[in-house]
Amino acid sequence: MKFTAKTIIITGAGQGIGAALAREFSHRGANVVVTDIDLAKAQVVAGEINGTAFYCDVTQESDIQRIVTQVRNTIAPVDIFVSNAGICRGEPDHAASASNTNWQACWDIHVMAHVYACRALLPDMKKRKSGYLVQVASAAGLLNQIGDAAYSATKHASVGFSEALAITHRDEGINVSVICPQYVATPMLGYDEPNAAEGFPGVISPKTLACRVADDMQAERFMILPHPDVAGFMEFKASNYEKWLGSMRKLRSKIITKLGNSNFIEMHKWM
Repeated sequence: MKFTAKTIIITGAGQGIGAALAREFSHRGANVVVTDIDLAKAQVVAGEINGTAFYCDVTQESDIQRIVTQVRNTIAPVDIFVSNAGICRGEPDHAASASNTNWQACWDIHVMAHVYACRALLPDMKKRKSGYLVQVASAAGLLNQIGDAAYSATKHASVGFSEALAITHRDEGINVSVICPQYVATPMLGYDEPNAAEGFPGVISPKTLACRVADDMQAERFMILPHPDVAGFMEFKASNYEKWLGSMRKLRSKIITKLGNSNFIEMHKWM
């Protein structure tokens, strides 16, 4: 697949991973529609790449339907949709201690937003026998994120939905990819300046991630791992589940001993 002249919608693209993907896809010749719940940020990114900006609350199916329809009617049929918007809020105590509001927000943003996009896109893509659906999940959806069960559980669901899309629609000409990064230097992790990640092993810049994602999308790979080490961790988990769980418990214990908590913003710098 080539990006030249493709029309791409990206959610949560006002900053971080979404903004980096918008810039990379534009650099490779795509027409990019930048959407975000913060319209001002989306407009800044769109202005940089000669794209189009829309306000979008991905928890509202009507917002996604409206944008897909407007892009189809005024720009071009949507070739690629990247469901990127996400949140990570942590938990105050035990694994079920996050509020119902937080659990629901994770479900709505990490799972239902993908479902809403596919409802808006699949009928037309099936008719055209072409299209590309991309879900930004997380390595936590393959492994786990210590200190945030709501994030981990819903990212697992995101990966499962992506698998269902690939199984159901790949033979109809519709490509599917799921992106599962580990730590990326974005505002979600407390980085205002992406280059600040250079001193922390395992943390990559949004630009590096975007380049790796675009390369893998061009190759039409389903599972995109911007951090190659994740493949080895997956193999370890699959080969000896009990041992993997034990190693994760030991890691959590070390983190608590070192930091006194399991705050993901603090722990990734220590790890």
